[in-house]
Amino acid sequence: MVVNAGSTGHAESRTHTGHLTTHGGGPLPGSPPDVSLRYREFSWWEARGRSDAHEELSARIGHDPELCDLLSGSLPAGGKQQPQLLLAAVRHLDGPHAELGPRGEAAYGRWREWTIRHWDEVRTVIMARDARTEEPARCAALLPLLARLPQPLALLEVGTSAGLSLHPDRYRYVYASPDGRTAAEVGAAGSPVALGCRTDWAAGELPAQLPEVVWRAGIAADPLDPVAEREDLRWLQSLLWPGDEERAHRLAAAVDAVRAAPRPRIVRGDPLAELPALAAGAPPGATLVIFHSAALDRLPPARRTEFGRLVRSLLDGRDGGGHWISHEHRSVLPWAAAPQPPAHPEDGLLTLALDGRPVALADPHGRRLHRLPEAPAVPGR
Repeated sequence: MVVNAGSTGHAESRTHTGHLTTHGGGPLPGSPPDVSLRYREFSWWEARGRSDAHEELSARIGHDPELCDLLSGSLPAGGKQQPQLLLAAVRHLDGPHAELGPRGEAAYGRWREWTIRHWDEVRTVIMARDARTEEPARCAALLPLLARLPQPLALLEVGTSAGLSLHPDRYRYVYASPDGRTAAEVGAAGSPVALGCRTDWAAGELPAQLPEVVWRAGIAADPLDPVAEREDLRWLQSLLWPGDEERAHRLAAAVDAVRAAPRPRIVRGDPLAELPALAAGAPPGATLVIFHSAALDRLPPARRTEFGRLVRSLLDGRDGGGHWISHEHRSVLPWAAAPQPPAHPEDGLLTLALDGRPVALADPHGRRLHRLPEAPAVPGR
């Protein structure tokens, strides 16, 4: 993609490879060098330590100029050039080494040849799909707050994918202390989903019973229905990292757990545009809880601030009020009360906040929950 220098404020020059860069030193968005850098950074910062297969594959793609040229030239800059989308699309189409990923140069050669030969099909999947995963285990981090709010609840999730996090009352939970001893167990009898979470919260702060949910709704850019649409479930499975059998089992079990439940109302569209009308549909007498998990990084910073103001306005204007739960990286929480949460020795934790005030640090997959010092008290039932 060639950008007019006058529109960006940066003059352009060419590197010794002939690719356009800005005078700021970085490659132009969507250019082959930018795609290459994106895959190499994905390999190092996201896949390393989580998936040997994705770490190797994305690193090899990042050092493959011909393939980076193809990705740059046929996919629009931005979200459609995410490494996760390409890797999932090839898995979704049952490309070579779909389950364990190509390991070694010869296997990568087969993966590469297949991907180029089937590029039209791969591109069609990429353009039609979104890289947002669905992780019902996040409910383990949300439950200690949800269970203590005034009941019954009306849940509205912003940035949902398939609505599985709208059913926290259909799963089982086991909370353990940092040394592994069971601190609390609660959940739906017979549920096929068991979610484990290690936490330093005292046993008395952990839920003793499930919340009562009487209404569920969500907003998504590309909503999926894995209960009714097999291809939607296959896509969510394709987004999982190769070899992560635990998450694959959890996803399938969560779909089974909600199969008999009434479907939440999921609206396709922009969260700021759709939120007021959707929130107005929450039944009177229920505590409206607007929540989101790892969703706001998709909004530009100014819109995140606007979103915060909108949520506060909607809850303040509702009879009986309501509550706002955010589960995001603190870099996308401009409204979070000072001081900022302290640094934590474990990387990748998200800030769990209630009504804009940080309460805890939580694993993106709900496996760890760390109470912050001087966290505000959670309203009791």
